[in-house]
Amino acid sequence: MQPKTNDSLSVGSINLILFAARQQGADADALARAVGINAVQLKNPDGRVLIQQVQALWHEAIIATNDSALPLKLGEMVNPLALGVLAYVMMHCPTLGHVFDKLCHYQDIVCEGVRTTGQLMPADNQSGAKYTLSLRITSPDIIYPEHTFNSELSIYMSVIRALTGQRLTALETRFAYPRPSDTREHERVFDPTLLLFDASETTLVFDAALLDTPILNANSSLFPLFEKHANDILNQLHTPSLKSRVKTEIISLMKGEEPTLVSVADRLAMGVRTLQLHLKESGTSYQQLLDETRKELAIGHLREPNVSTTDIAYLLGFAEPSVFFRSFKKWTGQTPGAYRLAYA
Repeated sequence: MQPKTNDSLSVGSINLILFAARQQGADADALARAVGINAVQLKNPDGRVLIQQVQALWHEAIIATNDSALPLKLGEMVNPLALGVLAYVMMHCPTLGHVFDKLCHYQDIVCEGVRTTGQLMPADNQSGAKYTLSLRITSPDIIYPEHTFNSELSIYMSVIRALTGQRLTALETRFAYPRPSDTREHERVFDPTLLLFDASETTLVFDAALLDTPILNANSSLFPLFEKHANDILNQLHTPSLKSRVKTEIISLMKGEEPTLVSVADRLAMGVRTLQLHLKESGTSYQQLLDETRKELAIGHLREPNVSTTDIAYLLGFAEPSVFFRSFKKWTGQTPGAYRLAYA
């Protein structure tokens, strides 16, 4: 079983998925609850949600809407400029080339599990200069790569068109997964591009001349304000908070026994009282973080059909399965077995 990570995705991105699911008739609130996301989290524009929860959300949303093409439709179903601060940074870039640069630089703000890179390819005897925008998955928590690639490229194309006011298209759209049995939605969403599957990387290939396309309504005086905010968020992501460091240590110590406050403080080279004080100042406690971590891991494990609830109780460091069952019901209102039947 591959270990879970703390890789996260922006709340803005989650709200886009929930909005699209709601447009297709699904109960968005129920979908969020099913993967352990609460209403308070969804109201914080700079908040984060674990990638493992987002992957579970895609799975639930596709079942609830009975629409396997939902990720491909995401870009056209929502306002792509609702992505948050990165959208505002791109909105005030002077040209499409600058937009691509900022998209690559601030990718982690939207999703830490995907790395987006751009490269200018010089002209040769066969064709003119091209620009490639490539996506590579970096997080082991992404277990449905096709949903990730489809939704990201769909949003990228919608953002490009919204910012320029033109229906720009890629020369080629390459997907790093096998050709689906039905490609009609791919053809419709990315038309008139050349679609390629089983590629080494998921990539949009553009005519390099498009890099000079101006961005509508870009305001050079607003750009520094939004970029500063984006840099602050990026710095926070790259400098783990005490809460995330504690949760990381809890996960690493959770091997058949409950990680103690003393052992975690030891790993962080801090005194117990100092750690408790700092956690209190940040609005939480060790017990809250332990419960939160166990809940997140439990939900992930319950989606793996070959792992028994007894094994999960052991993996989460509970002395007895009955203690795990009571705790899980307190967290979610359901027993582990009922949750697995409903959402696994």
